[in-house]
Amino acid sequence: MADSNKMNPLSSHPPIQLSCYQPTRLINLPTSKNMFKKFFLAAAVALTALSASAVLPSVTLKDINGNNVNTAELSNDGKPFVISFFATWCKPCLRELKAVHEVLPDWQDETGVKVIAVSIDEAQNEQKVKPLVEGKGWSQDYTVLLDPANEFKRQMNVNDIPHVFVVDGNGNIVWNHQGYVDGGEEDILEAVKAAM
Repeated sequence: MADSNKMNPLSSHPPIQLSCYQPTRLINLPTSKNMFKKFFLAAAVALTALSASAVLPSVTLKDINGNNVNTAELSNDGKPFVISFFATWCKPCLRELKAVHEVLPDWQDETGVKVIAVSIDEAQNEQKVKPLVEGKGWSQDYTVLLDPANEFKRQMNVNDIPHVFVVDGNGNIVWNHQGYVDGGEEDILEAVKAAM
């Protein structure tokens, strides 16, 4: 029988599932909702790192300037980085990228993180990506890659977007999340901090 406490790093489900909050007498759990959330986020990152870590698959993509990029070689000089799958037509994706962009200078000062945005727009819509990214001012702060055949998306087991991965400085995928709600960018930052 499979160990249900291990998390597949490419799964969007946390390794610990609670049906309700019931404090245990064996350990002192944080009592505030925010601290509780941070505690389990850190625990999820730690459990993922202890289990067999997934690494990035090797797929050749192009950046928005037409240069080839091998996804297995993505790095950030030993610091964590974020991979965000998006599409030009995906409103939650654009809200998430905008929210991250607004706080990215602070994140970079604090953690040195970089963001790699991967567009899954199909080939016939690929020409919309660069104008969108440049128009929003993201091209200076994000590395933007194009995955029109969805090969990288498939190999990363991304079903729905937005989908975000945090990769540690050693190239191991340590956290991922699907979907976006306002304020969700703080979860990304907490995962980046835990990956340091």
